[in-house]
Amino acid sequence: MQIMSKIGKKPIAMPSGVEVKIDKNTIAVKGPKWELSYTLLDGVNAEVKENNIEISISDDEKKNLWGLTRTLVSNMVTGVTTGYEKKLLVIGVGYSAKKEGKGILFSLGLSHKVQFDIPTSIQFNVEQDAKGNYVITLNGIDKQYLWEVTAKIRALKEPEPYKGKGIRYFDEVIKLKAGKTAKK
Repeated sequence: MQIMSKIGKKPIAMPSGVEVKIDKNTIAVKGPKWELSYTLLDGVNAEVKENNIEISISDDEKKNLWGLTRTLVSNMVTGVTTGYEKKLLVIGVGYSAKKEGKGILFSLGLSHKVQFDIPTSIQFNVEQDAKGNYVITLNGIDKQYLWEVTAKIRALKEPEPYKGKGIRYFDEVIKLKAGKTAKK
């Protein structure tokens, strides 16, 4: 019986301007924005065929790594061509975020201001929308790293469930709880 992975068996299309180098168990993808590399795990193979990257496995015991590896390599190709963007929203009276040096200075209702340094591989921008909320836009080529940094920023002040104040993802919906009601 041959094991098939719906995601793993799909070839990854290489857009024009993308170069792929496979050296033993390391795959390097170079594009217009940057260059990323990934070390393939044992039992997982990659090869370039007709402007496509194909991922395969050597035995059935590695089937759980097939789709994962294909997705990680696909994210690398997308990252070096178009990049990724993630937005955060700072909501709350007195809450603010401003660009300062290599990072962002937050005022989050704590006794002190919080300085968060953004890594150099990520570009960021802080704006204020029409409602007075602050929108933080982060751009990067490594999807996993970008999502990790946005999660760390969100963890500074997660949205609370009664008023929704805090730092949330731009498309995140917070289900608000009802507060205490007066007894009759």
